[in-house]
Amino acid sequence: MPERREAVLDALRSSEAPMSILDLAHQLGLHANTVRFHLQVLADSGRVERVEPTRSSPGRPPLMFRAHRGMDPAGPRNYQLLADALATRLSADNESTDKAVEAGRAWGHRLAAGTRSTTAVTTDDQATDQLVEMLGELGFSPQRRSSGRRAQIALRHCPFLDLVPEHENVICPVHLGLMQGAMAAMSAAVTIERLEPFAEPDLCLAHVGSAEATA
Repeated sequence: MPERREAVLDALRSSEAPMSILDLAHQLGLHANTVRFHLQVLADSGRVERVEPTRSSPGRPPLMFRAHRGMDPAGPRNYQLLADALATRLSADNESTDKAVEAGRAWGHRLAAGTRSTTAVTTDDQATDQLVEMLGELGFSPQRRSSGRRAQIALRHCPFLDLVPEHENVICPVHLGLMQGAMAAMSAAVTIERLEPFAEPDLCLAHVGSAEATA
């Protein structure tokens, strides 16, 4: 962060009351336009909040600002570290595969039920197409295939690929459960009966089958 912008943010954090642009300019020895520019950037990033001024006299009151109340929303994220910690703990469980599938099913059901029409699909193809669309939104780069009369879904990207070498026994079952849960939320007559990790060097292969057969 530029030094002057950091000074503006520090001044707001140190102040018990909201400050105006002129207040900040006077305290920091900066031009008002410079302060205004840095406040705009800080507000856009969520680090600073505009405060409704109190009208104590006629005329337009000055804009007032304060530092965001809460942890810095622009701080770094490390969701991979969290995913690795959770996968490590689950991998050590004697029932890791079953629990991973179960977690994936709950995830898939929630996603499908929360983002799509609650109307049940009417055909197997429609259910598969909706699943492919959802997987695409999640970053799996899916492609429909067929083997004889049976549908398949090729997954050319894994959003958790970095975790697979150490936690394949958890990551792949979660993905299987994700697809099964989504199909169940659609009240589909088909589901993903199995997931074949790295069926080809550059993809995993999901096999579509009867929901009754895998129930």
